Amino acid sequence: MTEFVLPPPATPSVALAGSTERFAVRRIFCVGRNYAAHAREFGNDERDPPFFFTKPADAVVDSGVEIPYPPLTSNLHYEIELVVAIGKAGFQIAREDALGHVWGYGVGVDLTRRDLQDQAKKAARPWDWSKAFDQSAPCGALVPAAKSGHPDKGRIWLAVNGAVKQEGDLAELIWPIADIVSICSGAVELQPGDLIFTGTPAGVGAVRAGDTISGGVEGIGTIELTIGQPSNA
Repeated sequence: MTEFVLPPPATPSVALAGSTERFAVRRIFCVGRNYAAHAREFGNDERDPPFFFTKPADAVVDSGVEIPYPPLTSNLHYEIELVVAIGKAGFQIAREDALGHVWGYGVGVDLTRRDLQDQAKKAARPWDWSKAFDQSAPCGALVPAAKSGHPDKGRIWLAVNGAVKQEGDLAELIWPIADIVSICSGAVELQPGDLIFTGTPAGVGAVRAGDTISGGVEGIGTIELTIGQPSNA
């Protein structure tokens, strides 16, 4: 039996809809600019191939939590996303086989320190500090694909304090789920427990301490969280 100098950290996990079991999270991949309107919103060509960034597995938190307003930013943004949960390992997966590697789906919010991201872009530096911070990947309960099917259309939306800010349809994804899984697996070997945040519609914007975020994906589920005061306040 392996002995560790320090106790191993707890395994990050996501809730399962209608179950007390949980989905252990291995890695989190995120797709940038996967809705045409959102790409145009940031002045980018919607025909560009997809690119990926990552968040640490322990950035994931459940729906219903209060997340302290993070440090180093005064411009915290929400981005609602369909989340793909991988259940079968694969490397260089063919597009026609990709959906067979998906365990299920959920609703996530990619929280972003936009001011840090803008600074990183201008300096041609990595995005890590803007994307991969504590509690930056809230995720609602996962639904097995055997129950939900593999969604290729359906409303995706986000509201702040009850006012809808983002609204789109999964049919507007530039790169659908099968493409995303296949393309991601061309760079890394996907493993059970990997999550892929598939991109966000137009309408991203800032939230402040005290704001409540709610959102959902038709046929998959919903998510809700509150932005609390800074942890050092």
